[in-house]
Amino acid sequence: MKLFFASDIHGCFESAQKMIKAFEQSGAQHLLLLGDILNHGPRNAIPQGYAPMKVVELLNCYADKIIAVRGNCDSEVDQMLLSFPMMADYNWVLLGDGRRLFLTHGHLYRSDNCPHLSAGDIIASGHTHLPVAEKQGEIILFNPGSVTIPRGENKPSYGLFEDNRLSVMNFDGDELSFYSLVG
Repeated sequence: MKLFFASDIHGCFESAQKMIKAFEQSGAQHLLLLGDILNHGPRNAIPQGYAPMKVVELLNCYADKIIAVRGNCDSEVDQMLLSFPMMADYNWVLLGDGRRLFLTHGHLYRSDNCPHLSAGDIIASGHTHLPVAEKQGEIILFNPGSVTIPRGENKPSYGLFEDNRLSVMNFDGDELSFYSLVG
């Protein structure tokens, strides 16, 4: 199974287009959206290319492949426009080896506030706009960064899960961070 992770699109059509192109090229079966899909939020400047209705049209074409969670900038009005559910604060994905993948945005649930996870389970979140793929105690933390508003010295990025490996990639094809679930 190959999974594609993206977070913090914040209504930028240009970023959403790059994300979809990378998703299609990746061959992933599912697109996991970790919140803040359409709105820029009051703390962020309006991103260049801000066109939430165009983002809606683009993402709705992939509704059958999307698993999404709500971010702190997402609203019920957004849900009325999107053809896939995105108002849950978290979602679960069961991986083939029995590990659980806990999907959340990161504003409510994080590594220091999450449900009981078993050793080797993964918490995947966005919100911080910082790429992370690392083990913390018994669980793995994974954040694909932001496709629109990266923080720090980072470029816009997304995440991949394939062959028991979590990777954060930028749109230039560079791997920013990774964690191998084997060994």
